[in-house]
Amino acid sequence: MSNKAITNKTVSKEASLKEKKTELSAGENIRRKVMGDTFVDAALSKTTDFTKPMQEYINDHGWGSTWQRGGLDLKTRSLVTIAMLAALKAPQELKGHIRGALNNGATVEEIREVLLHSAVYCGAPAAQEAFRAAQEVL
Repeated sequence: MSNKAITNKTVSKEASLKEKKTELSAGENIRRKVMGDTFVDAALSKTTDFTKPMQEYINDHGWGSTWQRGGLDLKTRSLVTIAMLAALKAPQELKGHIRGALNNGATVEEIREVLLHSAVYCGAPAAQEAFRAAQEVL
């Protein structure tokens, strides 16, 4: 392989890494906008060598790609996320995203309606767990 090819590969790899780092930064920025600095700082401060890849994955794929897409505003994304977390019986994540929904302009009434709606489609036990988690935040 020629020196020029090696140099081009190196430049391409560096550009790709720089682009990736920018995307992660954009992901962290939207994560902070939705969830708040306190929440994100707490999550990132608990990062270990073992959990670092997961935090990077969340920033990259969740916040860096999905939350920045057009088509849904942040409030709607928050309400949809609450419904999915209720279905998954994920109270810890649900609490954070309820705070995020409030940050994005959702009302307590809208959050309550999403949780009630989830009872029909996710089952009463999942909805009841979601209401318990929500009550701790609201």
